Amino acid sequence: MFSAPTLLADSVIGRLWRGMATALPSITTGLTREGNHMHVVVIGGGIIGLTTAYHLVKEGASVTLVDARETGLGATDTNAGWLVPADSAPLTGPTVIWPVMKWMLQPDSPVYIKPTVKPDELAFLLRMLSTCTSRAQRAGFAANLDFTRNTLRFFDEYRADGMDFQLESQGLLLAYKDKANFEGLALLLYRELLERYGRAPTMLVGDAVREFEPHLADSVYGGWYFPKERAVDPRALAGALHKRLVELGVEIVEKAPIDRVDMVDGRVRSVASGRKVFTADNYVLAAGAWSGQVSQKFGLDLPIRAGKGYAVDLEPMDLRCSINLGDANVAIASLNDRLRACGTMEIAGLDEEINQIRVDAILRAPGEYFRDFVPPRVMPTAMAGMRPMSADNLPIIGRLGTLRNAFVGTGHAMFGMTQAPATAEALTRLIVHDEFSPVLRPYASTRFHGGR
Repeated sequence: MFSAPTLLADSVIGRLWRGMATALPSITTGLTREGNHMHVVVIGGGIIGLTTAYHLVKEGASVTLVDARETGLGATDTNAGWLVPADSAPLTGPTVIWPVMKWMLQPDSPVYIKPTVKPDELAFLLRMLSTCTSRAQRAGFAANLDFTRNTLRFFDEYRADGMDFQLESQGLLLAYKDKANFEGLALLLYRELLERYGRAPTMLVGDAVREFEPHLADSVYGGWYFPKERAVDPRALAGALHKRLVELGVEIVEKAPIDRVDMVDGRVRSVASGRKVFTADNYVLAAGAWSGQVSQKFGLDLPIRAGKGYAVDLEPMDLRCSINLGDANVAIASLNDRLRACGTMEIAGLDEEINQIRVDAILRAPGEYFRDFVPPRVMPTAMAGMRPMSADNLPIIGRLGTLRNAFVGTGHAMFGMTQAPATAEALTRLIVHDEFSPVLRPYASTRFHGGR
């Protein structure tokens, strides 16, 4: 369970204290960590911000969570809900460059990078391309596997604490129609890493893959099954976290984009949204794809860009587990009341407009892989979510540059659900107890030239 939650934190007195700290923030300034009366402002109400706020308050801090819109929207709401350390290899790798170059000419391709001549955008793309090596991808995958070694247990603890959300433990199947794609799965380049962390897959070919998942069509050549991966209903999880935070006395302020940051001598004194000013002992930037823009107000310029993905909810299917339609790059999640199909990666700015051509490509995929899939009679409403992509495709977690009381958790790309509890726990240990976990070293913001 969570490390030593104090009786004060869950008592009536504790809730009264947190209420006083929110109303009179100057009371908390300067109080010691040992007193467990620290006040923290968390900027961002996506899965990273919600879990970080939860871990902080369970560790005795008082928390104000500030979101530019409403909590749980965007990438948090429009994903497959996969909890998949075994499938968390950085997207940039030696097998990526040429397919992306080819896909750039296809309007319905699963990956799209908008051409640009802007210096900062070109610098981002060049840095991203520079990480497309086996060495960088392997190192990033090893870091992610180490970081999420124990992360999945937290979802059981969330449920044990009264949060109501769908949590599945049936694993993940990567299904392929094309034999070459099946045998050339980039993930298997690092099979020894998967074995080291106890997450090696089982190979299923021909009838074996259809015996495993009877819904799969005869055209599916084979699949790789990862038995330890899990899945949640992302919308239900975000709603449950929000509800529990309110019960624990967290102040949640929505529709309040941060537009000012007051800093003196390497410390943040306050952040503001319009006339609302928030003061605290410590501040956490967890604004997802908008973290790059907000970081500039802290005197940094974190290289975060939006990677747009789409989600479409369809009539439910009783699938054995989560399935990736590998050749089409479409993620399928079987939720209690719907089948969710997710796909595409568009790096084209903070633009949440729906591209129907790409949505149509996602909608075609289930009919190509499932023998009994019934296309929707009425065109479903597609949703777009902006995933935070860093220049080297690794998250940015830890201290925010050289600021003494500011921290960051962003850049998780497609792995926000998977890495959220580990991020929240590591940040909480760092903020509340000044304990730095070595697993955070690959994710330091200072790897970008001091934050730039």
